[in-house]
Amino acid sequence: MQDFKSFSEKVENLKSENFENLALEIFEFQAKHNSIYSAYLKARKIDPKKINALGQIPFLPIRFFKDFPIVSGPLDQFKGFFSSSGTTGMITSKHYFWSEDWYLQQAQKTFEEVYGGLSDFHVLALLPAYLERKGSSLVSMASHFIEKSGSEHSGFYLYNHDELLQKLKLLSKDSKKVLLLGVTFALLDLAEKKELFPNAENLIVMETGGMKGRRKEMIREEVHQILKESFHVDKIHSEYGMTELMSQAYSKGDGKYTLPLSLRVMLRDVNDPLEWTNRSQGGINVIDLANFHSCSFIETQDLGRIDVKGYLEVLGRFDNSEIRGCNLLVQ
Repeated sequence: MQDFKSFSEKVENLKSENFENLALEIFEFQAKHNSIYSAYLKARKIDPKKINALGQIPFLPIRFFKDFPIVSGPLDQFKGFFSSSGTTGMITSKHYFWSEDWYLQQAQKTFEEVYGGLSDFHVLALLPAYLERKGSSLVSMASHFIEKSGSEHSGFYLYNHDELLQKLKLLSKDSKKVLLLGVTFALLDLAEKKELFPNAENLIVMETGGMKGRRKEMIREEVHQILKESFHVDKIHSEYGMTELMSQAYSKGDGKYTLPLSLRVMLRDVNDPLEWTNRSQGGINVIDLANFHSCSFIETQDLGRIDVKGYLEVLGRFDNSEIRGCNLLVQ
């Protein structure tokens, strides 16, 4: 646990120029103390002592979180786990955490660096599919945001759309900003009542992705256009997060994400997962330094693009992978 506290302080005080050094330090720690990652390196005949640059670090396929406890150290030192969403019969991922409070503090810090203090918001969370099960990291984060907003109007909503609409109308002229954080299918359901929406200049609509089998799959541009027209807003914001990551990224529109200092994306060749690509798009490999307690080097099943300004766009998923409920839609 002492190593976790030390790493947490380094992540909290991270500067961009120190990213690679800390990543290599965490790699060395996880190669030694994470039994699953260590076995994976051994199976690939990789000597951790020969890894001395960021581009040499091997990435653990994300599916391992479905089958094994991905932890760096004895399992009994962990306080609990977050679990992914999934359809009936689907094996879900588990991500053990050493401190839920630390996760929430980091989530708040990341959000506030992009949007300002939570005390300036009313937080309305429309997360029905997530509220109906236990262990969602998104629900934990939203609950924390609701608490930190300090607003009597903040809260969760399931399918009580009429009550939510009344709340949006009530807050439409308020001096505080209104964050409507919702899973995509639920926002689309709500958008069908478009004739009832107020024109609210203080409204931020943020989708977290996911149809979860409730509606037909749609490209992001189509979803955002429907939501923009219904909610009378110029942009639809997005949150990119997943059970297997402790960090989140945010987009203020057009699906272009700004990454926090703790998160870095590297693109791999779509035909060879062990090779990097020189192209602007490929498979997304994520380094999340906030995952120091589990595995910081994750080979996701997402496809992405990095534009000329360094923004990340998530293009969809590989055809042979399961659809993860918290992921974005295929473009």
